[in-house]
Amino acid sequence: MPVPVPRQRAVPAAETAHGSSSPSTSPGVSPSVSSSGGDLTLLVIEDDPAGTFSVPELLDAAGTRVRIRSARNLTEAERLLTDDVHCILVDLALPGAGDEELGPLNHVLRLAPRHAVLALTTSGDAERAAEAVRVGAQDHLFRDELDGRLLSRAIRYAVERKRADTAQVKLAESRLRAQENARLERGLLPTPLLQGSDLRFAARYRPGRSRALLGGDFYDTVRTPDGTVHAMIGDVCGHGPDEAALGVELRIAWRALTFAGLCGDELLSTLQQVLEHERESEEIFATLCTVDIAPDGRRAGLCLAGHPTPLIARHGRAAQLLPYDDGGPALGLLPRARWPRRQVELGGSWSLMMYTDGLIEGRRGPGEKQRLGQDGMLEMVNRQLAAGLDGEALLESAVAEVRELNGGELTDDVAVLLLSRNGSRR
Repeated sequence: MPVPVPRQRAVPAAETAHGSSSPSTSPGVSPSVSSSGGDLTLLVIEDDPAGTFSVPELLDAAGTRVRIRSARNLTEAERLLTDDVHCILVDLALPGAGDEELGPLNHVLRLAPRHAVLALTTSGDAERAAEAVRVGAQDHLFRDELDGRLLSRAIRYAVERKRADTAQVKLAESRLRAQENARLERGLLPTPLLQGSDLRFAARYRPGRSRALLGGDFYDTVRTPDGTVHAMIGDVCGHGPDEAALGVELRIAWRALTFAGLCGDELLSTLQQVLEHERESEEIFATLCTVDIAPDGRRAGLCLAGHPTPLIARHGRAAQLLPYDDGGPALGLLPRARWPRRQVELGGSWSLMMYTDGLIEGRRGPGEKQRLGQDGMLEMVNRQLAAGLDGEALLESAVAEVRELNGGELTDDVAVLLLSRNGSRR
């Protein structure tokens, strides 16, 4: 014989379960509850003609009011699961939930994954009660031991435990995302292989504000056995883990193909094949800039695939963009595209800056609509060169000023690579 929960005080009919007019919530919506107290709502799902839960609310020792809402089956429970429900008490003996031993409970856990859930059974079914907690219920209650004080305490405990469990899951997810970001960053932004070269290397990467994960910007620099220094910088369109992973694949493929002796159009054509096989959709493309610097450091070959042309600063002269009018399209846009390699003279002492378009797409000033563009970037870099900046300091200042001109964080990633040569060393 079920023991009725003792009546503590009556409430207006508008506050009872069947008089509620709260809008329905989706299964993914988490109920709002303060950890410091506040009224709670319990949804009871049981088919009990004797009316075990016959009162509209309880009042616990701490003064917390617990409203009770009753449903006789899972279909009715789904209708009553509104956004003010904090805890669900489900009878494990409830019929109509399939042949599973814990069918009613599993149905509720799927229906309300972010709600606290209590399992109701008899003391003679302790094994099933323990299994209910193992599969996801916050606690279990025995019908033949139930009273109002025990119930109100169990509800509060279940709600707080669910909040703690949810916080723990979010913390674990945050740590996993941080680990994934670190792995992606190591793949996108590697350590250069320049042993034996007299060139100096510097790089900066700053993620945009539009997402937590890295985007698709990537770069690399290696020296092949013949003394040639190869550098590249690229950008996969879009933001997120898929684009970042594709950027890692393209960078690794570029390094392998470069060590295999490919260069210019042959290398870019092969990279396009990699992109076409690995991208999620045909709309995904990547821009790329590659430079191969001769062993004497005085000249280089340049290929552009829809990417901004590098900037060069020669000793005693203002920085300027490398001339390049006949670059090819971005990788992945045209199936039989070609990327001509242009020979450029570098001189004795120089600094070559390669960058992604995030550096030039910010605003010229706070509140302005005009983009910084390549001309604005040139003016900025020349001011910094005139102030005596170079290497790491130059890149740090450039990225910081671009952000300041934009009036805050940039929406796109910024990757910048700087190779420098002091001709007096030779």
